[in-house]
Amino acid sequence: MAVIDHHGYIEIVDRKKDVIISGGENISSIEVEGVLYDHPAILEAAVVAVPDEKWGEVPHAVIVLREGYKEETEADIIRYCRERLAHFKVPKSFSFENELPKTASGKIQKVVLRKGFWKDHNRMVR
Repeated sequence: MAVIDHHGYIEIVDRKKDVIISGGENISSIEVEGVLYDHPAILEAAVVAVPDEKWGEVPHAVIVLREGYKEETEADIIRYCRERLAHFKVPKSFSFENELPKTASGKIQKVVLRKGFWKDHNRMVR
């Protein structure tokens, strides 16, 4: 997915399969991850779509906290995101992990993160 700026330059903003469509609104997982990475307590973050009865899918953040920030709460991170994102882009749920699954080259494997949420739902895993 890309946008063209006012100078005519193309900027890659996300992968199509990583765009979350929640209640008809498009949410860029990269945008939400960027806000999460700016939080001083967050070492790593991945945002994936999870099923939702009302909205179809909503953003879910999987987070690895930095050393010394084990007391950071979901409420603190939600408050931080609400100050920086439109309300519909704020993750509706969070998982705190010790590490994220990665490929041999170090890329976060979002497909692995998604599988746990979609496998028991009436929708096929993306």
